[in-house]
This record gives sequence, C-alpha cells and structure tokens, in this order.
Amino acid sequence: MPTAIAVTSPDLVLPPHDRQTPPAVVQPLGTLENSLTGMHALIEQHGYVISLYPSSADSAVTQRLHTVRSVLESDRIALLGIDLPPLGIALLAQQLRQLSVCDFSPGVLASAARLLAHYIYAGALLGSVAKLDRVPVSLKSHAKSWVPGAQFAVLANPRPELIRVGQDELPGPEFGTRLLSAAGQPPSDWVTSTLAQAWQVQGVATVPLPEESVRWWGTSRLVEFAAGLYDVSVLYQLVSSVRRDECRWCGLELIGDRCGFCAAPLPPPAAQELPATVVRAASSVRALPRGAT
Repeated sequence: MPTAIAVTSPDLVLPPHDRQTPPAVVQPLGTLENSLTGMHALIEQHGYVISLYPSSADSAVTQRLHTVRSVLESDRIALLGIDLPPLGIALLAQQLRQLSVCDFSPGVLASAARLLAHYIYAGALLGSVAKLDRVPVSLKSHAKSWVPGAQFAVLANPRPELIRVGQDELPGPEFGTRLLSAAGQPPSDWVTSTLAQAWQVQGVATVPLPEESVRWWGTSRLVEFAAGLYDVSVLYQLVSSVRRDECRWCGLELIGDRCGFCAAPLPPPAAQELPATVVRAASSVRALPRGAT
C-alpha cells in the first residue's frame, strides 16, 4: 500500500486527477481516542503516514497530532508544518498523493514536501487587506483598502507580493501549471479569466473555499487561488533529480537537508564521512528519538 497522506480537515482533500491517485485521510479526528485508533489503523494498513498541517493551525490541532505520535510511540508518522495558505496545502497534499504510488520511499516522499512547496504559487484576490497579517502590507496599501471597490491580488508563496488590481501585474510561474480557484464572497472571475490568462496556465479548476481561508486571509471578501505542477511525470522527474541521502538518525532516505520523519538535519559534507555515532555526538541540533514529539 502507498504511504498515507493526511490533512487536518476534509475541505483540504482535493478530488483526485485519476483513478490511480489515492484519497487523503483526515487527522486528527474529533477526539483523542478516535485519532489514536484512526492513526494506528493507517500505520497498520499503509506502513507510514505523512501528516500535513498549516503552520498557522490552532495549537489544539498540533498538540493532538504530537500527542498521537507520542502515545503510539511510532517513528512511522511524519508531522510536517507547512507555511502555505489553506488551498496551497490542499494542492501540496494532492501532489504527494500522486507521488505516493510511485517508487519513492516514505522518507523521500516526506522530505519532498518542502521541495514541492517551493513551486506552488499560492495567493488570493482580496477586497480588503486591513486584517491581513501573514503577508507584508504597506501603510499605503492599508489606506487604499478602505476605498470602495478596491481589490488587491496577494501572493503569499513562493515570495510575498501585493498589487492593486488594474494597476500592476502579479508575477507568476515560468513553468506549466494548473490553477485552482476557490471563491468566497462576493464571487469574481478575475482569477479564472485575467490571472489564468496572464499566467498562461494549462488548466483551471474551481473548488470549494477551505473553512480556514477566511481566518488566514483576514477577510471573507476573497477568491483564493493556487497554481502548481500537476503532471505526475513532471513531479516525479523533479523529485527524482535531487540527490538522496540516508538519515543518520532514523536510517530513512531523504532529499534536501532535513529528514521529514525525525526532523534530524543532514550533517555538513565533512561530517558525513564520520561514523554515525560521532556525527550524533557532535551535532549541535538535538534530534528527536523514535516515538518522541
């Protein structure tokens, strides 16, 4: 069975591209007991679980996830806090679901989340930026947000950007993407028409607005959007082109500079030649032991 991909709420589960894409699961559940039972069943069925949660998530959500991992004393649960808006996290989860049926090991799949997130363009069309605190906003933009009819296009990832709609253009990806749009109130076709055309996207899909989006963006007057790679062969090529290493702490494969399961950093190049026991003793970063939070 492929590695299970979990998200924190049902509205972050996007429809699969095809029959080969596995569904996502929701963790944590309503109670600690249900969360423990559900996570244990996932480990038994899939072997490993990669659980994505927004870095802005309520502390009760993150505490329950860490409690579940601690009580189960399992080193097969990766808890990944992702600094993306809600729709961006839903898109990232969908990409990991697509890759979960490929020949990647759980360690590579978990550490690939950071790589894939860099290629996601996540933002929103906002009617006000007065309460937006997750993207830098100038005093001038704050003042303009009180002008009736003013609209702003905001990019939160991969780099913050804010423009006044009709005056500037929002910088977009320089590679082929598929655009997701989730409308709040009032509805607008700016994302699916103007932005989609400017970014030359290769497809547009409309999905329900995640419940967390209103709190994340600070207003209900929004249309959230996220654009990213969607062809599984391109995703596969991107991840497989990165050098793989072995985590000196838990032994799993990884890409990048940090293990997705135990959070241990990859030693510096010179230290990688030393015995594992020496590397652990010399490391200035304390890695988590198996099953700890």
